[in-house]
Amino acid sequence: MSVEMAEQPARLVGLIERRNDVATMVAPLLEGVAGTVIVARGSSDHAATTGRYLLEMATRRPVASASPSIQTIYRADVDFSGYLVVAVSQSGRTPEIATYIERASEAGARTIAITNDPSSPLADIADAVVDLGAGEERAIPATKTVTAELVAFALLAAAAGEDPGDGAWLALPEQVASVLGDAVPMDELAEWLADATRLATVARGPLAGAAEETALKLQETASLLATAFSAADLRHGPIVLASSGIRVLALAHPGPAADDVLDLCGQLTMRGADVRLLGPVPGAVCGWHAEAPEMLAPVLAVCRGQQLALALALRLGLDPDRPLGLSKVTAT
Repeated sequence: MSVEMAEQPARLVGLIERRNDVATMVAPLLEGVAGTVIVARGSSDHAATTGRYLLEMATRRPVASASPSIQTIYRADVDFSGYLVVAVSQSGRTPEIATYIERASEAGARTIAITNDPSSPLADIADAVVDLGAGEERAIPATKTVTAELVAFALLAAAAGEDPGDGAWLALPEQVASVLGDAVPMDELAEWLADATRLATVARGPLAGAAEETALKLQETASLLATAFSAADLRHGPIVLASSGIRVLALAHPGPAADDVLDLCGQLTMRGADVRLLGPVPGAVCGWHAEAPEMLAPVLAVCRGQQLALALALRLGLDPDRPLGLSKVTAT
C-alpha cells in the first residue's frame, strides 16, 4: 500500500499528459446529453460521488448515481436515449458494472468506461475508454487507482467546458507528492484514533467523495467503524451523535462549501463531539495546497485519507495490504 501510494504523482503525470487525447475522444459523447448516469461500486463509487458534482456543473444537465440491481436483478426496461452512462471499475471485471453498461448501451445510451484495464470486459463494451494507466495494484485497499479515477472525472468535466487550466493540471502531481511527503500529522491523527470504536467523516461538495473514501479506507485497513456524512445530511438527525463524544474527521477546501463545514464543526464541538479538521482552512490540524482548484482538491484529500488509514493500521499492528476476508475484485 505504501509503495503504491508513493507511485501516485508519477501515475497522475501520465494520465494528465493524455488530457487532450481524452477530451478529443469523449467530447462527441458529451455533446447535447440529456443527463448522465454513473455506475460504480466501492472506492470507484466514491470517486463517482465527486464525479457527480463535477459533471453536473460542467454539463449543466442532471447527473445521477445508478443502482445496478435495477438492471442486473430487476431487468427494468429503461430508455437511455440521449443519456451518457459512465461506468467506473478499476479492474473492469465487476460483473454487474459490465452488465449495466451493456444493457444501457442496448437501450440507447452513450457509454464511457473509466478503468485501469483497457482490455477488460467493461472496456470492450463502452463507446470510449479512459485508461487510468495506474499500473498493477497489488494491495487490496485501492490507492493509486482511486486518485486516477478522480482525475479522470475531472478530465471529463474539463472536456465538457470546466477546465481548470494547464497550470492547475501541471501542479497537481507535485502537490500530491508534497502531501505524501508530509506524513507526521497523520501519525498524530492515528494516535487520536487508536482507541476509537467509531468515527464520522464529514464533507460537502466535491470533497464528499473524499470523505466516503477516507471512511472506507479506515474500515478496510483498521477495522474501524467509520461512516461518511455530507455536512447537510449530518444536520438532519445524526447530529445527535455528537453528544456521545463521537470522533469526527471533517474535510474542507476553500470554496462555496467550506463555510458550512466549518460552521458544522463548531456545532459538533459544542454538542460534545471530538472533532479534527483537515484542509487548507482555519482551524485545521493539517491540510494540502489551498491554490488547488476545488475540482482537483479531492485528489489531495484522498491522499490524506490514505495516509491516515495506513498509519492507523500499522499503529494497531494490522496488515494494511491484506485485510482479513477481503479480495481485490468483488464479484457482485
